[in-house]
Amino acid sequence: MAAAGALLLFPAGCGAGAEDERRGSAGGGGARRVKHEYGSTKVSGTPRRVVSLGYTDQDPLLALGVTPVAVRYWFGDRHDAIFPWAEERVRGKSPRMLNMPFGELDFEKIAALDPDLILAVSAGLTHKEYETLSRIAPTIPQPDGYVDFGTPWQKATLMTGEALDREGRARRLVSGLEQRFRRIRRRHPVFDGSTVAVAVYGTGEKIGFLSSQDIRARFFTGLGFRVPRELDRLARGKFYGYISTERMDLLDADLLVWTQVSSTRGGRSRIERDPLVRKLNASREGRMLFLDGELDDALQFGTVLSLPLLLRELPPDIAAVVDGDPKPEREPEKTTGKGGVR
Repeated sequence: MAAAGALLLFPAGCGAGAEDERRGSAGGGGARRVKHEYGSTKVSGTPRRVVSLGYTDQDPLLALGVTPVAVRYWFGDRHDAIFPWAEERVRGKSPRMLNMPFGELDFEKIAALDPDLILAVSAGLTHKEYETLSRIAPTIPQPDGYVDFGTPWQKATLMTGEALDREGRARRLVSGLEQRFRRIRRRHPVFDGSTVAVAVYGTGEKIGFLSSQDIRARFFTGLGFRVPRELDRLARGKFYGYISTERMDLLDADLLVWTQVSSTRGGRSRIERDPLVRKLNASREGRMLFLDGELDDALQFGTVLSLPLLLRELPPDIAAVVDGDPKPEREPEKTTGKGGVR
């Protein structure tokens, strides 16, 4: 798995004082403090020029009715940072693209955008980066209590709502999506307590896996699955880890999910032909799920806007491999595309 700014996203304590107040007073709304890992940031008024500096922060912004002036590039189309599940939310001028790899923020370019809020919940900011950005505009980094890049979608949405002075709307979005997770769990009780391993094959020399702290693994735990304790132990408090091919058995869960299949040389067939993979019960019993395309992109984001696509498309496929249900009923909602399950 690569550095935080690549495809895999393996990706002083109280705001900025007077500068926060000056930059955050874009009319309307009262003052509030948003708590985070480095203390809290005061935001006043209704932010109108928001820079989305986190790799997935554009989604909660758009879900709450705010089109950012700029979005940081993560992966995909280098000319369009808005993914298909969020396109219809864009209002007015499309956001500018910020090509700033992890650890390489261009503070002058950010300042030139004249932001009144910098949202960086999924940016993995260092304390020094946070302090520098706070001199430009009120900045909201990752929350306390979670590993970097492991913030649950609920928390990311609620923090964004606080920063925008749209907390009520954020709570409704979270509540509605949580209800959908609960409905699916009731529909598929076999999910509850079943184990899941989410992995990236890569070159096949070392296998990447995701801990329960990862936003992609959180999608499956939200459906009732659990990540094996041994994988969490090996991750050592991070959202990912590696195993040698000889320990492929650690991935032998009730559901084995291979993500980013298109980035694997040889694709799905390469994984399926691997002798060590073929030894797994998950392989022999057909309990492997391969993700690619738009659905895999949506899983990488794990946001309030991308998760509905996954909830429409994936549960039937998961059920088909976990409990053998050949024709599970899909949620009666219009899909945005064919997705990428294979």
